Amino acid sequence: MHDLGPASREVARVAAQVTDADLDRPTPCGEWSVRDLLGHLLAFTGHFIGVARHEDGQAGGPPMDLPPDWRAELDARLTLLPAVWAQPSAWEGEGSAGGLTMPRAQLGVVALEELVLHGWDLASAVGAEIAVRDEDVEVVAGFVRNFEHAPQEQRTGLYGPVVHAETTTDLDRVLALAGRDPQRPVTATTGS
Repeated sequence: MHDLGPASREVARVAAQVTDADLDRPTPCGEWSVRDLLGHLLAFTGHFIGVARHEDGQAGGPPMDLPPDWRAELDARLTLLPAVWAQPSAWEGEGSAGGLTMPRAQLGVVALEELVLHGWDLASAVGAEIAVRDEDVEVVAGFVRNFEHAPQEQRTGLYGPVVHAETTTDLDRVLALAGRDPQRPVTATTGS
């Protein structure tokens, strides 16, 4: 079992700083805007609350559209997520996410990985700071390392190509393995 509370609270704190003007900003998540990333966080948290409760359902597909009350809904889900995963039964048996069935103990790690990586993505996109506990970085690093040497076709949809950047912290190394450049600020791209 892992405590999802600190990571959930950090994502909630960062999300509370997002303004309407930020919604179309780019993120480190490929083509996703801040709006898309928030939609993914809503969908992910909703699904993983169900996973912890042993409810049926599949997560996958594009991010959900942001409802008008997305701030209150995301905050409520980020409060509930660690509460349901604090129950020992949440970590027992098997569950499904993203079309894959696996032990719920692994899905709990996936939930933490989503919070840490997408929390960083959101903070990076809006110029906010985010704090990640060492123990959370360690758990996420163990998961991300499983894909370090995987061919890109196995990483697509999960991570971008490994970034070969100067890394100074364990979090930086995890970000680079997950296809993010921890040293490069997110900037809008212009097209013709």
